[in-house]
Amino acid sequence: MELFLNGFAIFLLIFCRITSFFVVAPLFSTRNVPTSFKIGFGFIISLLIFFAYGVKQTIVPDAEYIVTIIREIAAGVLLGFVVYLFFTIVQTAGAFVDMQMGFGMANVIDPMSGTSAPLLGNFKYAISILIFLSINGHHFMLQALMRSYEWIPLSNELFARIYDGNIAHFLVQTFTYTFMLSLQLAAPLVVAMFLTDVGLGFLARTAPQFNVFVIGIPLKILVGFLLLGMLMPGLLAIFEHLFTEMFAALEKLFGILQNSNMP
Repeated sequence: MELFLNGFAIFLLIFCRITSFFVVAPLFSTRNVPTSFKIGFGFIISLLIFFAYGVKQTIVPDAEYIVTIIREIAAGVLLGFVVYLFFTIVQTAGAFVDMQMGFGMANVIDPMSGTSAPLLGNFKYAISILIFLSINGHHFMLQALMRSYEWIPLSNELFARIYDGNIAHFLVQTFTYTFMLSLQLAAPLVVAMFLTDVGLGFLARTAPQFNVFVIGIPLKILVGFLLLGMLMPGLLAIFEHLFTEMFAALEKLFGILQNSNMP
């Protein structure tokens, strides 16, 4: 009975981290994925991690055990949020482009998240998910999640790192970097829309008989779609770079928490 209670306590900690990661991380947290599948898949992954890692651990289920559960949930949410930040790059870049092309008011409901999303951002997000699956990114993400117990053991000091400000500094730095990447991703189309506005301004000065408000919107949409079609072949390399940076950010987070366990 003592062995069973100790094993169940460790399995519950592992299950809390895995399921909290699935709640936040893209692809697994979408509304299209049934809740029963998330719980069942999280149970299977937790069971594999328990047999590979948890059987060697010992824990006393005392009053501090509740704090340990909260810490594991926070660790899973933190890992999932870092992954989520890099997937929002595509939607943020799409929002910038939609604003310049005149699609800012034409948001659509994203069936995967159930929220309102920019038109081009939703289109690019769907492409990024397909590319992520085609390069087996979900396998690498699950592998990173399973290997997180080598870097962030159950006896981690996550709350101490939060108190020190290391986690907050990392999140602010990562958010700034992802926002910069979204600007870089949207830069070609935004610059093209700006040059189109400049050309329309010169047209309004040289030929006042043309109504630039009537000509401008279709022209900007046409130029935007032409440039988007020209940039489509390069999206594969761009998204692969984004996913590489995502796993590098996860590795950096692991390093921050691992250093906390070193004497």
